[in-house]
Amino acid sequence: MSHIQQKSIVVLISGSGSNMQAIVRAAQERLWEQRWGARVVGVVSNRPEAAGLSWAREQGLTTRTVDHKAYEGREAFDAALMQVVDGLAPGGRPDLVVLAGFMRILTPGFVAHYHGRLVNIHPSLLPAFPGLHTHQRAIEAGCRFAGATVHRVTAELDHGEYLEQAVVPVLPGDTPEALAARVLTQEHLIYPRAIERLLTV
Repeated sequence: MSHIQQKSIVVLISGSGSNMQAIVRAAQERLWEQRWGARVVGVVSNRPEAAGLSWAREQGLTTRTVDHKAYEGREAFDAALMQVVDGLAPGGRPDLVVLAGFMRILTPGFVAHYHGRLVNIHPSLLPAFPGLHTHQRAIEAGCRFAGATVHRVTAELDHGEYLEQAVVPVLPGDTPEALAARVLTQEHLIYPRAIERLLTV
């Protein structure tokens, strides 16, 4: 496997990390390491109690916590986060930094440091409904369809090149919770797929 250039992936989470779990499972089942030399080298959370950390440790993954409450502001937190993320990668900077339910808005400096390597999934069909409460807003707007978007991260919130999108119907009588659950099943499919496409480039 020495002829395959090694590619490292670090995943950032804030909660259960269900998209992180989908990505790790896809990496295992579809043999990312054998095919592209790619592996998840670590999972980092801004919340020490994030349930996804326990799951990641059970898979034998390295986990780290950078508690945002311990820092004065976003710049100080992002600087510490950058150090931890880069420390997980054998080459000093991971090939991909994957935001999987990471509930912090990142500074332009952080985004610039990982330019072209930073991806996120957003629970709407961007450019519709950037930001929070996407499912509630889609229902209130009378949308017939909702969905999810994998995109590159730029300094502007929920902008950047779209890599994958999935569409789900909004059903009569839908609640935000029911719609969110339907969208999440699609997120777990399209996020690993988008990462695979980036690994083949």
